[in-house]
Amino acid sequence: MHLKQMHHQLSLWDAVEPVDRQPFKPLSPYCLVLPDAEITLYPRWFGAAEADALWVELHQTILWQQDTIRLYNRLIPLPRLTAWYGDAAANYTYSGITMHPTPWTAALLRIKAAIEPLAEVSFNSVLLNLYRDGRDSVGWHSDDELELGEYPVIASVSLGATRRFGLRHKFESSWKHSLELEHGTVLLMRGLTQQCWQHQIPKTTKPTSPRINLTFRVIHSCR
Repeated sequence: MHLKQMHHQLSLWDAVEPVDRQPFKPLSPYCLVLPDAEITLYPRWFGAAEADALWVELHQTILWQQDTIRLYNRLIPLPRLTAWYGDAAANYTYSGITMHPTPWTAALLRIKAAIEPLAEVSFNSVLLNLYRDGRDSVGWHSDDELELGEYPVIASVSLGATRRFGLRHKFESSWKHSLELEHGTVLLMRGLTQQCWQHQIPKTTKPTSPRINLTFRVIHSCR
């Protein structure tokens, strides 16, 4: 559908059939109806007890690091901690940072197995971000690096504090959307989303506890 034909749908949500993961039944998934995007939200896909346990395990066992980027000839620390895990050859470069994967952990493989049926792809890597408080953030960007392919499938898992997830269209400045990503929620992005939209986690002055975000990806160069 053409961009202009879908403009009126920006603020709408379409329900899709819920997926039953016994013994915990998540809330019903929703498709965000946005032009040039395929985005599905699975609220609380992981139950509270499972999400709590995963958060603790990841927080304590992931090899978090403080990366830096070069900006105006200065090295600036990223306002969050990061980690890169995956298959042995799944190297990834973004913002001038080249990341070599640490082998999968048992917790990451459990999460991967739980979300791959939603995405209908086999992920070979995951980028983890630890937002320690409201001062940690990630600016506007798209996950559109060459090694992710032309139409990347990105599955984003949120654990911990609820943070706002902003979206804006790259070519139509008035097309914006935001939503709150809660503990245990999965956000699936595919199709033209990365080509046509940017996303961010903005800073907030509200008191907030830490949040871990995992974005599962397919690095095509390692196949």
